[in-house]
Amino acid sequence: MRAEQNELMTRIGPGTPCGNLMRHYWQPVALVDEFDPALDPRMDKRPLKPVRLLGQDLILFKDNQGRWGLLDRDCPHRNADLAFGRHEGDGVRCPFHGWKFDATGRCLETPAEPLGSKLCERVTQASYPVLERSGVLFAWLGDKDKVPPLPEFDCFAAPSSHVFAFKGLWHCNWLQAYEVGLDPAHTSFLHRFLNDAPLESVGNNPGGRQFRSASLGDFAGEQWPMTRVMREFHRPDISFEPRPWGLQITTLRPMTSELTHVRVTQGIFPYSFVIPLSATLTITQMHVPVDDTHTYWYSFFTSFAEPVDKQAMRNQRTQFISLPDYVPKAGRHNSWGFNAEEQRSSTFLGMGEEDINVHDQWAVESMGPIQDRTREHLGTSDKIIMANRRNLMSAIEAVQAGKTPPGIADVSLAGQMVGPDTVDGIAPAGTWGTWWQDQVRERRNKCPWLSVQAARASETTP
Repeated sequence: MRAEQNELMTRIGPGTPCGNLMRHYWQPVALVDEFDPALDPRMDKRPLKPVRLLGQDLILFKDNQGRWGLLDRDCPHRNADLAFGRHEGDGVRCPFHGWKFDATGRCLETPAEPLGSKLCERVTQASYPVLERSGVLFAWLGDKDKVPPLPEFDCFAAPSSHVFAFKGLWHCNWLQAYEVGLDPAHTSFLHRFLNDAPLESVGNNPGGRQFRSASLGDFAGEQWPMTRVMREFHRPDISFEPRPWGLQITTLRPMTSELTHVRVTQGIFPYSFVIPLSATLTITQMHVPVDDTHTYWYSFFTSFAEPVDKQAMRNQRTQFISLPDYVPKAGRHNSWGFNAEEQRSSTFLGMGEEDINVHDQWAVESMGPIQDRTREHLGTSDKIIMANRRNLMSAIEAVQAGKTPPGIADVSLAGQMVGPDTVDGIAPAGTWGTWWQDQVRERRNKCPWLSVQAARASETTP
């Protein structure tokens, strides 16, 4: 890759080509949990915090009517920092001269001005639409006349009882953060466990121990954990197909002449993927650019069976990620927790088994703040990486030409933004294509909240 191409794809600030593309999509800006006083006592009296998104500095707050406000961080009077503003219930007041703004950015007061002054009526603070879905607050930083709906993907359609959201900060550019999760080949190595835990000890996987769950189906009458399949069959046959939201990725690992392991995952443009965590749980993960060299990943854990145990899932993750800023405890400062003895005896990487996010964190942070792609050498197993980069370059060019970018940004495709489906299982080699679709259909038919939604839809159909 040429240096100028790498620069084009990685810079996301206001006015940059890729930044202009990003502003055609809804962006996660915070977890709703970040405003829970039980998790952050600062929110009890002052539900306001500074946030940074796509290289822009903003403040996010909730007023006494329950409205979310997302405003530029610098006061429009003389640019003092509104992150230190007075939260007064109906708005935020700048302590410098007392100018006050509501959740829409409307100026409510300019108290130092003479009586009868109309200045307040002529001033507004830049504000951005916010909506709440599945425990996450989404922001729109683009053209307010061209706002697409948030898609009805499973992670957004599921009721609160069946979805849990969490996040973490990585010190690297958004594109290398996304590419690690999009890559089907790395799981056989980066996340390899040298020993398998008994499947009964994993249970329904409430803590989200990735790749410890059993693959669907069986091998010679025995269920295998995902990690064993990936460890023993590490030369996958990777293919992809275009979908309205991006790419559907199929990874086959032939086991015998009669059986093959099939893993279907989804890449949602511009920076999300959907993968199976177990037979009834999926992860939808987004890689949101904070700025050019920092990225927040947001994960949505969606259950198609019993309700999720949010407290268990949060507790499992807060062992490794510090609240209230969601910064990992491991990083370059402590070699990401690397343990040479563990690398010899239990994991391929040597950075723990309970939270594989640190594996991905090491991979992407060790590349440097912005990966120098002029120095890489891609192989056949990188075909998804190459396909996604082509799509990204094409989308940037489309926006530069005044056209609509692909996927979620295209309002005409909104009705097709459903699912998308995933699977991980051992299938008959000759019929894996229909086998995995049968598994998905069965999971959906048994899903309690999908059944309720279908029943409601039938009641409203004339």
